Amino acid sequence: MNTKTLWYILKRIGLSLLTVLIVITITFFVMHAVPGGPFLGEKAISEAAKAALEAKYGLDKPLFEQYITYLKDIITGFDFGPSIKQRGRDVIDIIADGMKTSAKLGAVAAVIALISGTVLGSVAALRRNKFIDRVIMVMTTAFVSMPSFIMGTFLLLFFTVQLALFPANGSEAGGLVLPIITLSLSPMANITRLTRSSMLDVLGQDYIRTAKAKGVSGTKIIFGHALKNALIPVVTYFGPMLAYIVTGSLVVEQIFAVPGIGRAFVSSIINRDYTLIMGTTIVLAILIVVMNLISDILYKIIDPRIKLEW
Repeated sequence: MNTKTLWYILKRIGLSLLTVLIVITITFFVMHAVPGGPFLGEKAISEAAKAALEAKYGLDKPLFEQYITYLKDIITGFDFGPSIKQRGRDVIDIIADGMKTSAKLGAVAAVIALISGTVLGSVAALRRNKFIDRVIMVMTTAFVSMPSFIMGTFLLLFFTVQLALFPANGSEAGGLVLPIITLSLSPMANITRLTRSSMLDVLGQDYIRTAKAKGVSGTKIIFGHALKNALIPVVTYFGPMLAYIVTGSLVVEQIFAVPGIGRAFVSSIINRDYTLIMGTTIVLAILIVVMNLISDILYKIIDPRIKLEW
């Protein structure tokens, strides 16, 4: 690794940290600016009890002081504090429990999207303007156009209610099949279209024609030259794909009752659980900026012609 590459990585890490800090700041002050509070839903709570609860969680202090204290706890110990609504549980434990399921859900969906999208895109490019190409393009257009919550609802009604093939609850055996399919369809469609477009461009390059003229086998041309270069744009989509899967899981986990971090995040907003809202937001933001950083670095490794700029 040369000095320029190292300097680029350090600058991107600094920019990523700044992005996370901005997310923390905006979320913290917007959350507190919304009318109401975490204890308004408590039944028959007296003013004295409310004041005691606010003092326990530090909500009685000036807002800016709360912000500085929260930042200090995160920086020094990555401590998100206790959950306000789930009494007796720390936010970091709730997030860790949810991440076990969400990580499995997101990772499998990403792998399925990557493999199936690459295969379908390659087939469509090699069979350009043929029947199979048109079928794949129509299918991917439909998947890209349909939001995840509509696709999830459709799959739930068809495969669970009508056919009874899969359970409706994501915590049951086989319950993650439909959520994984729901999250993978749109990224798969985008990867298919990217691969097809890039593959068509690569197949028209001079070095491909030269290889054909020299008698290189079609299989070696496709897998040894064309596909390798055609996948470069797919790498750049890796970051946005993860962002889609993370944000999509917020809705999908609710639809299929998956006990993941997305469901915990939605529940924290509904219950006004300030500490859980902040904790899940920070973890999701860190996850997205880290994967975008890795995507950019991989792009440079795969294609050395790319200049590192920011």
